[in-house]
Amino acid sequence: MDQELTHLIKMANQIAAHCAPGEPSNVAADRAANHITRFWAPSMRLQIKAYLLADGVLLDDTAQDAVSRLG
Repeated sequence: MDQELTHLIKMANQIAAHCAPGEPSNVAADRAANHITRFWAPSMRLQIKAYLLADGVLLDDTAQDAVSRLG
């Protein structure tokens, strides 16, 4: 795994953890997906989506849900 993908995984996990603390996981996933859509470059979104489809094991549950919601 390359450094860029490792960094994207870390960021996705952090975003998912901090987008809606104390809220149900589906709310956090919606907010994280919205954040990723708004602020990540299309190439970054494609890379994290491809990772989720290939394995995704390093993504937290909420981050996996958020990435699966990306368009």
